[in-house]
Amino acid sequence: MFMSELRVDQAAGLRRMAQPNPVKVIAITSGKGGAVNLAVAMSDAGKRVMLLDADLSLANVDILLGLHPECNLSHVINGERTLEEIILAGPSGIMVVPAASGVKRLAELSTMENAGLIRAFSELNNDVDTLIIDTAAGINESVTSFSRAAQGVVVVVCDEPASITDAYALIKVLSLDYDIQHFRVLANQVNSAQEGRDLFNKISRVTDRYLDVTLEFIGVVPHDDYLRKAVRKQRAVVQAYPRSRSAVAFKNLAQKTDKWPVPCAAGGHLEFFIERLIQSRNEYTEVLA
Repeated sequence: MFMSELRVDQAAGLRRMAQPNPVKVIAITSGKGGAVNLAVAMSDAGKRVMLLDADLSLANVDILLGLHPECNLSHVINGERTLEEIILAGPSGIMVVPAASGVKRLAELSTMENAGLIRAFSELNNDVDTLIIDTAAGINESVTSFSRAAQGVVVVVCDEPASITDAYALIKVLSLDYDIQHFRVLANQVNSAQEGRDLFNKISRVTDRYLDVTLEFIGVVPHDDYLRKAVRKQRAVVQAYPRSRSAVAFKNLAQKTDKWPVPCAAGGHLEFFIERLIQSRNEYTEVLA
């Protein structure tokens, strides 16, 4: 019994000491501004957060945060810079990977080019707990590639026909074509928690009928004038107006996100930071052998 407990303690110790550590990777779809505020809220709570602007041709994370990148992902794709060379220091210490704006070619990357970007993250030496991917809207190749390469997908939806239709279309494509079965849903721009729950139920009734997926309601971001004021100031609302309704919502979401499990093994397909997952799994197996 003692040796068994010792092995468990040794394994836990090795997981803590193993560098680099596995990274929790979360894709946030159709949630412009939400990914930024979640990243800052998580960093304020003590996490080491990297934020990837994955709206490759219509980037705005740098604008939302008042940053001025000299280089971005277009330079990485063209071979002019490495991924590490373009990372910016953002508020609260978040690491920002900026994309480009108005570059049509980035909206038309091939499967291989998207895979190359995903693999590039394995070469980073940055100490990261969580990678948040702010994807583009729609269901293009980059959105599906980045979502599949994450360990969790958060679908942000408003109570508008176009938003609901887009959310369902994305869930359908990711489930039928890429075998993603679990989605977390965040209701945006609602007046109350109940309105957010009603919106979630509206979507889940359709998915329950036509798709084999599990939806998880993770909360709401309320209508809030302070959110728009923060955008005009080019600051995260959690810092500009920390007591506002939307800021409190993002802080609560950050607490929930922190409780989501960290992966302990690769999933068998292309993933962000996959080498860290493989290394972590191999070290764990060696200790328990």
